[in-house]
Amino acid sequence: MELIGPTSQSFISQRTRLHYADWGNPDAPPLILLHGGRDHCRSWDWTAEKLRRDWHVICPDLRGHGDSEWTNTGVYHVGSYVYDLAQLVHQLELAPVTIVAHSLGGNVAIRFTGLFPEKVRKLVAIEGLGPSPKVQAEMDQTPWFERRTEWMEKKREASARSIRKYDTFEDALDRMHEANSYLSRAQAEHLTRHGAIRNEDGTWSWKFDPHLHAWPPDDLTSEQVEELWARVTCPTLMVYGNDSWASNPEKDGRIGHFGENVQVSAYDRAGHWVHHDRFDDFVEEVRQFIE
Repeated sequence: MELIGPTSQSFISQRTRLHYADWGNPDAPPLILLHGGRDHCRSWDWTAEKLRRDWHVICPDLRGHGDSEWTNTGVYHVGSYVYDLAQLVHQLELAPVTIVAHSLGGNVAIRFTGLFPEKVRKLVAIEGLGPSPKVQAEMDQTPWFERRTEWMEKKREASARSIRKYDTFEDALDRMHEANSYLSRAQAEHLTRHGAIRNEDGTWSWKFDPHLHAWPPDDLTSEQVEELWARVTCPTLMVYGNDSWASNPEKDGRIGHFGENVQVSAYDRAGHWVHHDRFDDFVEEVRQFIE
């Protein structure tokens, strides 16, 4: 009997229960679809449905997102996300795995690939390089101790602030649609349906941990990140939307840190969520690239 939709599965990483959607077809080559910040695994449903016949599609919820547990500290380092991805690949014995990832997920996937180049067959990263060199230089103008105290203030604000509640599902849906005007109403409803949870009082809130708004200051140095980029050896496709805030690495010079196996594809009429904004073209390009 054909699987209608994904099954909900879980694994343990760093004493935390993490959720993933498994689209079946376990005898096919493994394909991980990794979402971005304050998103969830079911935002890949449309892509998964197109690729599931040829691939064993697995879509994890990052810690603090979707149906994965929140950390008890409310601190989410990129290194923890990388470890979680490594744990998923290790526990399910997926290597060498193909990965398609968006934004924060793309950042995580690129770092994982740099750490374990032999474990990734092919990689597609949608706007996953983080701040542009210009933005990073502006951030570096703030002394490290000021960045740390600013983070502490944001953490206190997050702990003191009540979880945002919407009176109705339609209110949450309106907020989702407002955040990305490229989405159709049906797309926004699907994302909201899987990204929001109903509270005991009947209101609706987002599933992600509000502490995700307080980005921790501890991370690798720019030099260390660039060193990881240089260690990416598998065929890699970087995808960008020309209407996005993200900086194209071919224009800002970051592509120079990668080897010859990395190429960039840019889409007109697309913002940060290229896999939604230009879905048909995106899926076709990815299908040809990863096959």
